[in-house]
Amino acid sequence: MKLKAGSFLYYLYVDRLYCLMSVRNTNVLMEYFKLLDVHNKNTLNDIQFYHFMHHTTDLKKKEILQVFDMLDWNARGEISFELFYMLVCILICNEQKMEKQFIYRHSLSVFELLDLDGRHTINPTEFQNSGFLFNLKGHALQQIFMDFDASGDEKLSYKEFQMFAICCIEKQKEAQRMETRKDGTEEQAVKHSIKSIKSIKSIRA
Repeated sequence: MKLKAGSFLYYLYVDRLYCLMSVRNTNVLMEYFKLLDVHNKNTLNDIQFYHFMHHTTDLKKKEILQVFDMLDWNARGEISFELFYMLVCILICNEQKMEKQFIYRHSLSVFELLDLDGRHTINPTEFQNSGFLFNLKGHALQQIFMDFDASGDEKLSYKEFQMFAICCIEKQKEAQRMETRKDGTEEQAVKHSIKSIKSIKSIRA
């Protein structure tokens, strides 16, 4: 799941530690939410939600409506600003490659979001159908489920999901370390090139 170029959400940021927006950004998002809420009900219905997601993300209609159903857990046909706020945080974290950090910091909220039938467990179908929200797809999803289903009952309890969340943050930290090493290597290469050029110039002089 990615944001479309030029999306309003590109101008919002989340804290890299807790994956939440600042008070200023939250107020800006609140004003944006009010513009979407044309009926002044302090909620968004499925049509309003669809058009928002269609214009800001690359998700297909089926996926957008699925996300709405995930957020609308009480089947009221509308979502509040609090749920909208959480979704926007997820979208921004995905764009900034911090989705694993979000899962770790808000594991209970994510667990409840993925628990589509409200039975306090996540089954393989729920995991497979909702993984796209955090850019988890394909064979990786199946492997993750098998690795953390410690009880072997083909269901993830919250405790098992917490282990998955801890693993997520470790993988994200490792990816960040690799990125830092890569940047350091590239910086050294640039410095070496500059040094070589200066040496050549001094020899020619």
